[in-house]
Amino acid sequence: MSVDWESLQTLLGVDKVGLGESVRRTHARDESYHPERLPDAVVFAESLHDICQTVEFARQNRVPIVPFGAGSGLEGQVIPVHGGISLDLTRMNRVIEVRPNDFLVCVEPGVTRRALNEALRPYGLFFPVDPGANATLGGMAATNASGTTAVRYGGMKDNVRSLEVVLADGRVIQTGSLAAKSSSGYHLTELFVGSEGTLGVFSKLWLRVYGIPERTVAAAAEFGSVQAAVQAVCTLLGAGLLLTRCELVSRQYMEVINKQLGTQYAETPTLFLELSGSEASVQADTELVEAILRDEGCAQFRAVQSEEDRRQLWTARHNAAYALMRSYPGLFHMSTDVCVPISQLPEAIAIAETWMERLQIRGGIIGHVGDGNFHVGVMVNTDDSEDLRRAEEFSHHLVDFALSVGGTCTGEHGVGLGKRAYQEAEHGPALAIMQNIKRMLDPLGIFNPGKLVD
Repeated sequence: MSVDWESLQTLLGVDKVGLGESVRRTHARDESYHPERLPDAVVFAESLHDICQTVEFARQNRVPIVPFGAGSGLEGQVIPVHGGISLDLTRMNRVIEVRPNDFLVCVEPGVTRRALNEALRPYGLFFPVDPGANATLGGMAATNASGTTAVRYGGMKDNVRSLEVVLADGRVIQTGSLAAKSSSGYHLTELFVGSEGTLGVFSKLWLRVYGIPERTVAAAAEFGSVQAAVQAVCTLLGAGLLLTRCELVSRQYMEVINKQLGTQYAETPTLFLELSGSEASVQADTELVEAILRDEGCAQFRAVQSEEDRRQLWTARHNAAYALMRSYPGLFHMSTDVCVPISQLPEAIAIAETWMERLQIRGGIIGHVGDGNFHVGVMVNTDDSEDLRRAEEFSHHLVDFALSVGGTCTGEHGVGLGKRAYQEAEHGPALAIMQNIKRMLDPLGIFNPGKLVD
């Protein structure tokens, strides 16, 4: 079936529809190692009406439609593997309403997390989910992103109160109320959060926000081995400490961070921690954390309080992946993303180190070890079949172990293209139920085909 793409320009306006190769190429991939695929057209939606018209055009012409935000994903979710329309939502970037007394904010899907926090600052509020990249809130909800603060605040599923969603048949629905809890009906919000654009297009999000803590302290703790650092985290959590962030950066990552960023960190496995709350509670907790970590073998502990010092300390963690990428020009980044029960984390890390050495993997271990989620950044030559095979075998060993102990193949990056192969092993008969939901809501299969449970 031939599609008259110029008619889409007539429908929405030439300034909202890009058909040239250059604009299509900027929507052909994300930050993953998966190969690019150009969409046939790029639509820059500016309103709910634009989304509805685009969905109707896609339905009438039986063409795929793939929502697109910042393009910072790591599993290929925004790659239009079957062509069609890349629906860019970044122009829908308004903070619509702040309700400080309800601790809620309403945003359009193209608002980035940093822009949201700038808008919330005058109210003494902030949005906590921090995946590192300056992603859009719509994209973060689509992948159920989490990041460095998940150990305290959880991921997007814990912080999205309600969604406005455009369905494949053109209906616009609200997935939930604005109340803090509800026992009414099925929990549609959690169904759509993490659906990766396969069930509908987000046009509005209601998010939970929090008061900015009175005091925040960040700290770096150096260890002789990754296993010792991970075991120390288990001890901290067992002590009932309320950590805001708890991150592990391996020796390999510390080396590339120093080289690429010009920093002077000790090149040894390091825990980056953050505590926040009242002045008195943070002071007491910091002292307890240091005492526990030293008992667990911490060689060096350094705590900082000022915002500038904290930002500088967290530069290492937030820029680790990009520092690794810059260390291997011409190669692509595969970021593994398993999450296991906390008790299994030391063994999972040991298995990762064993297979890295056995398969000669370029990269390092990093992760949100406070919630059992860790990543191995793998730099891979996608033009070298043997190199790609080793990287995929390595990922398979990590996922196989994670599933064997009740974990998951993806803690936060999502399924996209990279984790589809593990959906049946992880979900068993429940996968068929997910596929039935997909067929019911998207019978023509136009929403991001070839992804997630497809």
